Amino acid sequence: MSFERYDELAALVPTEIVTHSYVQDVTLPEGAGVLALITLDNDLDHAKPTTLGPNTLIEFGRTLEGLKERAARGEISAVAVTGKPYFLVAGADLSTVKSVRSEHLGRLMAELGHEAYDLLADLGVPSFAFINGVALGGGLEIALAATYRTVSSGANGIGLPEAFIGLVPGWGGVYRLPRLVGPANAVKVMIENPLSNNRSLDGRAAYELGIADALFEPADYIEQSLLWAARVLKGGEAAQAVEQRRAERAQYDDAAWTAAVAAGRAFVEAKTSNAAPAPSRVLDLLEAGLSLSQKESAAAECTALAELMQTPEFHATVYAFLDLVQKRGKRPAGAPDKKLARPVSKIGVVGAGLMASQLALLFARQLKVPVVLTDIDQARVDKGVAYVHAEIDKMLSRKRLSQDAANRTRALVSGSVSKDVFADADFVIEAVFEEMSVKKQVFAEVEAVVSPECILATNTSSLSVAEMAADLVHPERVVGFHFFNPVAAMPLLEVVRAPKTDDAVLSTAFVLAKGLKKNAVLVQDAPAFVVNRILGRMFGEITAVFDEGTDAETADNALRPMGLPMTPFRLLALVGLPVGQHVQESLHTAFGDRFHVSANQQKLIDAGLKGLWEKQEDGSSVVPERTLALMDRANSPSSSEEVLHRTQDALADEIGRMLDEGVVAAPEDIDLCMIMGAGWPMHLGGITPYLDRVGASERVNGKRFHQG
Repeated sequence: MSFERYDELAALVPTEIVTHSYVQDVTLPEGAGVLALITLDNDLDHAKPTTLGPNTLIEFGRTLEGLKERAARGEISAVAVTGKPYFLVAGADLSTVKSVRSEHLGRLMAELGHEAYDLLADLGVPSFAFINGVALGGGLEIALAATYRTVSSGANGIGLPEAFIGLVPGWGGVYRLPRLVGPANAVKVMIENPLSNNRSLDGRAAYELGIADALFEPADYIEQSLLWAARVLKGGEAAQAVEQRRAERAQYDDAAWTAAVAAGRAFVEAKTSNAAPAPSRVLDLLEAGLSLSQKESAAAECTALAELMQTPEFHATVYAFLDLVQKRGKRPAGAPDKKLARPVSKIGVVGAGLMASQLALLFARQLKVPVVLTDIDQARVDKGVAYVHAEIDKMLSRKRLSQDAANRTRALVSGSVSKDVFADADFVIEAVFEEMSVKKQVFAEVEAVVSPECILATNTSSLSVAEMAADLVHPERVVGFHFFNPVAAMPLLEVVRAPKTDDAVLSTAFVLAKGLKKNAVLVQDAPAFVVNRILGRMFGEITAVFDEGTDAETADNALRPMGLPMTPFRLLALVGLPVGQHVQESLHTAFGDRFHVSANQQKLIDAGLKGLWEKQEDGSSVVPERTLALMDRANSPSSSEEVLHRTQDALADEIGRMLDEGVVAAPEDIDLCMIMGAGWPMHLGGITPYLDRVGASERVNGKRFHQG
C-alpha cells in the first residue's frame, strides 16, 4: 500500500503544521511483549492543538505501514496511539479542508483518512488508543479504529462535531460508533451534542457511554493504560470484562436503529428546520449503514465528504467557526492589555434570584474563588444558595464533578442579607430587577462598603451603564458584564464600556471572561447593546405583521429559511413575555417607531398568559380562540415571503445603524455576538454575510457589509 497518490493533495498545503507520529517501543509487563507507542505531536505547546492535514495523515499512514511490517515479523505484539499533553488530536485542520476546492480533491482527502485508519484497524496485532485529552472528529475516529480504548478522567472535548461544522464523520466514525455504543447513543454524539452549542463529552462521560473500555486518572494515565493493555493482551479476565461491557452497551436491533435515526431527524428538524445539509447527511449515512459493510460505508462517507466540502454552507460555517469563534473570539477586538487586569480573589453578587444564582455557581466553579450572594431577606438568600448547592449535587450525581470538587465548590458559595460582606471583594456584580432606579440604589449601597479598587459590574441587558454609574464617586470602576440565559450554556459575554470606564477595569473584565470560558465581545454603551437590539428589531417585525392580520402560523414560521434554533413567538415565551415587552419598550423609547411595541402582547401579559401558542394533547400547537378574542388585529396579512423579506431588510437597517454608531468595531463582532449569544446558525456564516447574500444589505444600505 502506498500513499504516493496523495502527493497532489499534500502539495496544496505547504504551510500545514504537521502533527508527527513519533514511535517508541515499550516492553510490557507480565511477558505481554513489546508495544509500539505512537505519540501524535506537532512539537508546539498546548496552546497549539494537534490537527489532521494531508501531510499529517500521510506520515501517520506510513508509520502504520512500517509497524504492520514489524508485526508480521513478530517484533511487536501491539500498537498504541496517544497524543501530546491535553490532546489526542483536535480534529481535521479546517484551514486545510477549506482550501480543498474540488470534489476530486475532497474525495482524495476522505480516502486518505480511511486508508490510514484502516491500517490501524488491521495491523495483524491488537491496537490501542490512549485518549489522554481532546479527541474531536478525525481525532476520535482514530480511537474508534483501534481495537481497544482507554480514556483519562481529565480529558475534555471528546466527540464527533462534524454536523456542526457542515461535514459528516467521514473517516469511519459514522459506521463504527453505533456498533460500539448503540445507535441512540451514536445519534447523541453525532447529532444532538453538535447541534446543542457544539457540546462534547469529557473522559468520564465517554467511558460511561462505552466509547472507551477503561478509565484512568490523569496523574499516571499512560502507565496505567500500558499495564491494562498488557493484561488485555494476556487474555483472561481483563479481555473478558471488555467483551462483556461492550455487549451490554451495544444492545440494539433493527427497530432500535430505525428509531434512533427517526429521533435524530426530528431533532434536526426542531433545531435547524433542515436548513443545513450536513446533519441530514449524517443520518442518511447512519440509516444506510445498518445494512452496509464497513468498506461500503466508507465509500458512501467519501462521497458525502467530497460533496459537502464544496457547499456554501460548509464554507460559511468555516468562516463562522474558524475566523470568528476560534480566532476573533479568542482575541477580542479592542480589549486592553491583559497586564492591566487586577487580581480577583473574592466576588460579590447582588441578588439571589435565578440569574444571580447561576452567576454565583459559574464564578465559583470556574474561578475557584469565594462568592457571596446578598438579597433583601434571609429566605431569598437561602433559596439562592440552596439552588447553587442543588446544581452542584446534580453535577456530582451525573459524574461531571468529583466529590472533592463538589465539596470545594459548595464551600465557596455563601449568602448574607448585609452588603457589608462585600468589604473585601474585588469584583461585585448586580443581577437585580431591570429598573434603573433599583440598580442605581444598589450601586450606591455597594460603593459605600467596598474598597476604591473594587470593580462594580452590571448584568443589565438593555439599560445605560453610564447612567447607572453617574452618581457614584468612582464611575470609572463600572463595567457592563452581560451574560445570556442559561448562563452555563450560552458562551457569549457582552463586555460594555461606558464613557468613563477605565482600561484596568475593562482589562479585568476580559481576563475574568476568559477564566469563565466565555467569548467576550467589547460593545459600547448603547441601548440593548448588540444581541437584544437585533432580536428586538426582529421581534418587533414579527409581532407587527401579526398585529396587522398575518396568521400566527405564517408570522412565526416565516423565518424558518434562516434555520434559527427557535421561532420568534416560542423564543418570546421562553424569555418571558413581560421581559420581552420591557426590552421592547426600552428600545422604542431609545429609537422610536423602528421598534414596534405590541399592544396585543401586553394584553396577553395582563391576562396572565405565558405565550401565544398552546400545546394540545396530540402534541400539536394552536393559538386558542379565547386568546385571539383578547386581541385587536387589523386585516392586512402578509405572505411568508413578504415577512421574511421585510425582516431581512429591518435587520440590515439596524445593523447598519449599529456600525455607524460604533456599537462594535466591525461586522465580524455583530456576527460573533449573534452566533454565541442568540444561536445564529453556523451554516449561514454570520448574520452580516447572510444579509449580504440575500441582497438586504444593498437594498437598505446601498452596500454590502463585507466587500469581495
